[in-house]
Amino acid sequence: MKGFQALPALFAAALCAGCGEKNEVSVSETRPVASNDFAPRLDATPDERFSNARRCPFKADTPEDWKVLPATEFRLMNYGFGPSGQGEVWVSTSNGSVLDNANRWMKQFGKPPIDEAALKALPTVPILGTTGVLLKTEGDYTPGMGQPPKPGYGLAGVIAEYEGEILTVKMVAPAAEVRFGVPALEKLAASLRKAE
Repeated sequence: MKGFQALPALFAAALCAGCGEKNEVSVSETRPVASNDFAPRLDATPDERFSNARRCPFKADTPEDWKVLPATEFRLMNYGFGPSGQGEVWVSTSNGSVLDNANRWMKQFGKPPIDEAALKALPTVPILGTTGVLLKTEGDYTPGMGQPPKPGYGLAGVIAEYEGEILTVKMVAPAAEVRFGVPALEKLAASLRKAE
């Protein structure tokens, strides 16, 4: 019992062990202002403050019933949609060519690659003053990053060359939701414009 009575005194002594020390941190290094630095916004949301997202160079009209989600490092614009809660749409930029990106999407669904002739036969969608191809497919979707395949999924996406990059607007969800969502995807692509 005596040992238990001594515990509060030991605990207090442990807490005060560093009481007399003053730890001071001083920063002596700086860096030059970079071209992608911008003034902090006092009204920024936590997602805007602490995410790895790039500042989006675009704006768009959000389709009815879509939920705007925080951007990420690779998704300039990000949305959720559909009754299952599984639907995703995002706007991003990529390297390579339109055909390279189309075939990367086809591969995610276990489909054979398409050639230039098949690419030219795809429907087109207006986007940022140019046109993009509209690719649609269905099957078992393998999203990558170690995630398991998702059976019965669909994809609809717009791929365009824009200012030296590949711009993509990609929709992935259970197949029926993608089929229903294609008109909204086309409207989103057509509404894209440069941010002020």
